Amino acid sequence: MKKLYQFICSLFLLIPLSAHAESNNKINFFGYVDGSYNYLYRSNLFTSGTHNRVYDLEQNGLTLQQIYLLLDKLPDQGLGGGLNIIIGRDANEISPAGLNPNVFDIQNIGLTVAQAYLQYSYQSFTLKAGEMLSLAGLEQNNYADDTNFSRSILDGYAQSGIHVGLRATKKFNQQISFIAGVNNGWNSIRQPGRLNTIEFGINYIPCHILSLTIDGSSGQQYLTDNTFTGPTGVRNLLDIFGTLTITDQLNLAMNYDYGVQSKALLPNADIKRTTWQGFAGYLNYLFNDKWRTSFRSEIFSDSDGYRTGVRQNWREITLTLGYLPIKKLEFRGEIRRDFSNVNSFLDTNRINTANTQQSYALNVLYQFA
Repeated sequence: MKKLYQFICSLFLLIPLSAHAESNNKINFFGYVDGSYNYLYRSNLFTSGTHNRVYDLEQNGLTLQQIYLLLDKLPDQGLGGGLNIIIGRDANEISPAGLNPNVFDIQNIGLTVAQAYLQYSYQSFTLKAGEMLSLAGLEQNNYADDTNFSRSILDGYAQSGIHVGLRATKKFNQQISFIAGVNNGWNSIRQPGRLNTIEFGINYIPCHILSLTIDGSSGQQYLTDNTFTGPTGVRNLLDIFGTLTITDQLNLAMNYDYGVQSKALLPNADIKRTTWQGFAGYLNYLFNDKWRTSFRSEIFSDSDGYRTGVRQNWREITLTLGYLPIKKLEFRGEIRRDFSNVNSFLDTNRINTANTQQSYALNVLYQFA
């Protein structure tokens, strides 16, 4: 573990340092602290034992979600790179297989390296190598970029997260970019040389009010996400997300995912082909410089129970209200309700079950850079 962190840091030291962040040719630093009070009406588990939330897992209490640290240098031309460290409870969920977040030996306080890569840009081409985030998904690990406190179903159960690989980007013009790469599969830094998954993406910005991304991946994957030996199947994912800015105050966003694996180990012990898919829609409104709101609605189909451990159709609606007394400090209040077509939510007594889940959260995010 220590050797891995030393190796990551040594890679980043290859990038020439500069004292101030004034342009793309300088070192940039960004960070924040994010904490929450969360209340779940039921337990944070499905009947399968899988979590029914992504990061908002506290039953009734306070959580240090993240101390988020990002150091990067991304020049328009030449050598650059990025290093992203996350400390807190979220680190335990974000950390890819093969990277142990239990650095401090403190319950619910982990540390993980979410990104560590070098990149080289020449004219309209950029080549990136190392540990990086998946192309998939509208929502990201960075809370400051997301409009809701709780993560979407798609973010936690439909999409890939972190992997090791190579990624090339060709920017044709201000409207279109094409991305292609190879990596070692879903949510893992194990076997980093086993580049058996291909990825692609197209970013399209036809006008200043509309942006659209279509990306996908295809490659060999073991029977479950936590298996690293034995037979494999081909896992494919199609991911589409976009944003439409209607006015300076109102925008709409969407995300769609369709996944399929040719050979997967299901909860009933069958090994066969399985699929999952989901859609998330967002309505974001800015009242003024201090107040904003975000509404999200999702539906997710896990017909064989491969992603959640339960054969179900899972839906959720979330309403978030944000208040910024100063530019770098935001308070968020959130109400969320989840629904399933079966009794998949395990009650707090770990005996009774229900087809709904309810949560209330207060979230504080302070950006210090």
